[in-house]
Amino acid sequence: MSTKRTDSNSYTIIFSVILVVVVGSLLAFFASATKEMRVNNDKVKTQMDILSSMGIESDRSNATETFNQYIKQQYVIEGTTATENSEAYLIDVKKEQDAAKQGKVQRLPLFIGEKDGEKIYIFPVRGNGLWDAIWGYIALNDDLKSINGVFFDHKGETPGLGANITESFFKDDFKGEMIFDASGNYKSVEISKSNGDPNNTDKTDNQVDAISGATITGNGVAAMLKSGIKLYLPYFETLKK
Repeated sequence: MSTKRTDSNSYTIIFSVILVVVVGSLLAFFASATKEMRVNNDKVKTQMDILSSMGIESDRSNATETFNQYIKQQYVIEGTTATENSEAYLIDVKKEQDAAKQGKVQRLPLFIGEKDGEKIYIFPVRGNGLWDAIWGYIALNDDLKSINGVFFDHKGETPGLGANITESFFKDDFKGEMIFDASGNYKSVEISKSNGDPNNTDKTDNQVDAISGATITGNGVAAMLKSGIKLYLPYFETLKK
């Protein structure tokens, strides 16, 4: 009587192929089944982050409702032209930055919020920290000169050091800071290790305190702010006329 050998090379190869096909099919199925959920989670997270920059906290259960309550208009800016677009918040900022490097016109999303009867202009910024990407949202007051609030996040900054850009003690220092100097020149906001205003009472010095031990991340935030805000200045000038 012959017996089927299961230790042959052919059996091993066939078994491996079947296993790969089965596992691959299962992974593809689960990826497809959860795609809509993941996309929706990303949308909600973006809405929460935008709201956070203007000092409004929300959670996943009410983010969309709160977003629609406080964000009155959304625009896509190209050059100095703004086109209203109810899905401007879905624009991929990284892809737009990459497109700009290739000489294409960068699409800039802008959100007009309203809080306590005051108009607030919110827009995304993106840059590089110590280890990987950093990003956030800047909310300007209606004067288009002072910061109403900020939101920052990161992909891989050092816990307890650079990762502290997400903490309130750092973000709150930006509230009220001017982005122009006394002469009206664009300065943005620097992250300073030698800031002479540790209590952050001077909102006209264009500086906030750096995070101890996170110099490179702080420099990345400063560079991100300076380049990111600058992109919107040509359009903001049209609003002052």
